Amino acid sequence: MKKVTTITLFMLSLLASAQQQTIDQKVNDLLKKMTIEEKVGQLNQYTGDNQATGPITINPNKQAEIKAGLIGSMLNVIGTKYTRGYQELAMQSRLKIPLLFGQDVIHGYKTTFPLPLAEAASWDLAAIELGARVAATEAAASGIHWTFAPMVDIARDPRWGRVMEGAGEDTYLGSKIAYARVKGFQGNKLGDLNSVMACVKHFAAYGAGVGGRDYNSVDMSERMLLETYLPPFKAALDAGAATFMNSFNDINGIPATGNAHLQRDILKGKWNFQGFVVSDWGSIGEMVAHGYSKDLKEAAYSAITAGSDMDMESNAYRKNLAELVKEGRVSIDLVDDAVRRILRKKFELGLFDDPYKYSDPKREEKALANPEHRKAALEMAEKSIVLLKNENQTLPISKSTKTIAFIGPMVKEYKANMGFWAVELPEVNYDKWVVSQWDGLQNKVGKNTKLLYAKGCEVTGDNKDDFAEAVATAKQADVVILSVGERHDMSGEAKSRSDIHLPGVQEDLIKAVMATGKPVVVLINAGRPLVFNWTADNVPAIMYTWWLGTEAGNAIANVLFGDYNPSGKLPMTFPREVGQVPIYYNHFSTGRPAKDENSTNYVSAYIDLKNSPKFPFGYGLSYTTFEYSGLKLSSNKIKSNETIKVSFQLKNTGKVAGEEVVQLYLKDKFGSVVRPVLELKDFQKLKLNAGESKTIEFTIDKEKLSFYNNKLEWVAEPGDFEVMIGASSADIKLKSDFELVN
Repeated sequence: MKKVTTITLFMLSLLASAQQQTIDQKVNDLLKKMTIEEKVGQLNQYTGDNQATGPITINPNKQAEIKAGLIGSMLNVIGTKYTRGYQELAMQSRLKIPLLFGQDVIHGYKTTFPLPLAEAASWDLAAIELGARVAATEAAASGIHWTFAPMVDIARDPRWGRVMEGAGEDTYLGSKIAYARVKGFQGNKLGDLNSVMACVKHFAAYGAGVGGRDYNSVDMSERMLLETYLPPFKAALDAGAATFMNSFNDINGIPATGNAHLQRDILKGKWNFQGFVVSDWGSIGEMVAHGYSKDLKEAAYSAITAGSDMDMESNAYRKNLAELVKEGRVSIDLVDDAVRRILRKKFELGLFDDPYKYSDPKREEKALANPEHRKAALEMAEKSIVLLKNENQTLPISKSTKTIAFIGPMVKEYKANMGFWAVELPEVNYDKWVVSQWDGLQNKVGKNTKLLYAKGCEVTGDNKDDFAEAVATAKQADVVILSVGERHDMSGEAKSRSDIHLPGVQEDLIKAVMATGKPVVVLINAGRPLVFNWTADNVPAIMYTWWLGTEAGNAIANVLFGDYNPSGKLPMTFPREVGQVPIYYNHFSTGRPAKDENSTNYVSAYIDLKNSPKFPFGYGLSYTTFEYSGLKLSSNKIKSNETIKVSFQLKNTGKVAGEEVVQLYLKDKFGSVVRPVLELKDFQKLKLNAGESKTIEFTIDKEKLSFYNNKLEWVAEPGDFEVMIGASSADIKLKSDFELVN
């Protein structure tokens, strides 16, 4: 049987190789027929005429240029009707090279899933992959070939608005999620009718912008880049990612779009990436504003020589690249390489065989109405909610509660629940498609429970005129639920905030309602970690609900009433104050570490604030409790070619079934370079019934112990290590030591 399997795999490998050779032959044959202008056209991407997720550019010559073969790709063209229309124009060109249609399908298409940061809080890789799979199925059925996702930027500064789009602060967790999302988007193989090309972004280090400002400069060591910021990109590549997108920022003084070290040395060189690289929106042209390129022509020169294959919206290639080739400044081989990479993907997608294969309106209608997609969105939303506090068993709310007051500016929002980067679909009634939090609660409670509502205040501004109504409403209730947070458009691209406190007078509203003495539950809707110290210290129950998408209201209601036991864990550290940021759990130790929270005398500490975060990375509560015990290591010494098995018992000591994310952290006690105080190196999410116990096992190998030394060598140095098992980065339950020996 094994022999048959081996032979089968070998034959499949030969078949795949033969198919790729055939595609490469077709690409080379087509290249020979193309003029320089047609080649440059393949490197040129325009937006459509309708806003879907971003701005539009009006170009009256767009259709003529498509017919002339001067455009290779378009974005913000959605729906089979429109993609087919543009593709018909491309089929009037001399060589009939089909267009690629790209779209920001970030967290769902029509069925909107939670924000990517919220999904990361689930720590559920299978669910995250399924979410991307659903998004790909709907998008592909609507004529989309390519999504500009996943964003895999490591982000340690919650002021940056685009933290909502990634997986948080940790390299290990971020790498696992990057891999899962690529697999979800691309499915079994490119060319399947439910597959879209993934685009891994933003290459690279975009999440480390100075001051948490979008588009800002990044200055970091090569070791930090290699060890912390690049691994999620490599994981996405290992998952088979078809494309990469470069980033807006300069890194160590060189714009990423013109950075040959990133794109040619690392991505296409060391990593042997065979797909293509697209610029971010206008980022080639922005090298002029950076002060790196004299003009658009010089920007085009820098980008193509550095390895940027496709120009999104700056027109730098369209206007200058052919001339640069004719002048002899740019080798035609560079242009051919970029074109070849793009044409190869069009062949792999099957577009040359059938340019309209993704433009079937019947398949589109069926995919967008699939009830299984909403079910997946609901389950993902439930898993994304993080229970931050639950004193006196305030939650779950009893279904026999007579009167509930639902107060706050988020209660009756519909479209806002979709969050930033939601696709704007034409002719969709969001009031009917999205479940508001109010509707979710109404769906949940019985006829014997009375629901009361008061808005209380707006998200921003200082108007407190409606406080009195909110307080009066609260006084009539047995339980009060307050839904507050950011507007959905306060987190996202170009949404950096210097002040990440709960905005407006919302915390004052919470204080006023708390003064009634009623039991209060606060829901916080946001795309980033916020600061809400008074609420955190005084409100008995707090749920971080992010923006949860199409099924937001039902998911929140299920958790509020205990039909789903919350299991989310924070993928980012929550600061006490903005003055702590950037803040992250896996920082280096200093020569003068603070001994405890009260230690401030000549140690690395603030004199006016605790060092510790308000809520640590990996933190999240459940309606049940878990006991960790019996840590065992298979050995207390390991050689570089060996592994250690780490095992312990986990028991559900509560009264209801629940899921726990058990986290394995390692600490390299001494190294040739300073190492973090602890690093996440593995995790498992598992469900236990009340009273159930299970033995959990992890494996530690050389890879988990390795890092980049001061020579930028990936090594595991002999020495002492500490293994820690925890419920969060700050709640370590079990510890032990071992040694790596030569």
